[in-house]
Amino acid sequence: MTCRLLDSGPLIAFLDTADPNHERCADMLEAFDGQLRKTSAVIVEVMHFVQDTVGGPDALVRFLRQSQTQIHECTDLPDLELAAFLMRKYADTPMDVADATLVLLAQQTDVADFLTLDCRGFSTFRFNGHERFRLVLPAGE
Repeated sequence: MTCRLLDSGPLIAFLDTADPNHERCADMLEAFDGQLRKTSAVIVEVMHFVQDTVGGPDALVRFLRQSQTQIHECTDLPDLELAAFLMRKYADTPMDVADATLVLLAQQTDVADFLTLDCRGFSTFRFNGHERFRLVLPAGE
């Protein structure tokens, strides 16, 4: 089964029909039949961004349930220490806590295929010290 990590941006765009990336993210997410993986930090970030979108929080929960997205917990102290280290390391990119937890998830699961709109960040970030992410969301026009 194909596994992909899912960043906040594509999911926010999918849930918000006014987002300029909505159509391409919706097309990709609706067609994908593999396993999506996120961290709890990413879920909190998405929930924050869609809280003012009509039906946004409910649509997020529905999507997570229907897609059977795996949500990995990332709030224990060792993970937070590693996230803080990564945020310092990539401060010039920059990297937020949700990004850092996705890098940690890639290290834990060895999944490099990544759905993101943050091509700058995830083209720069490395996991397992040197491995690059494979950005699989088609480029916007």
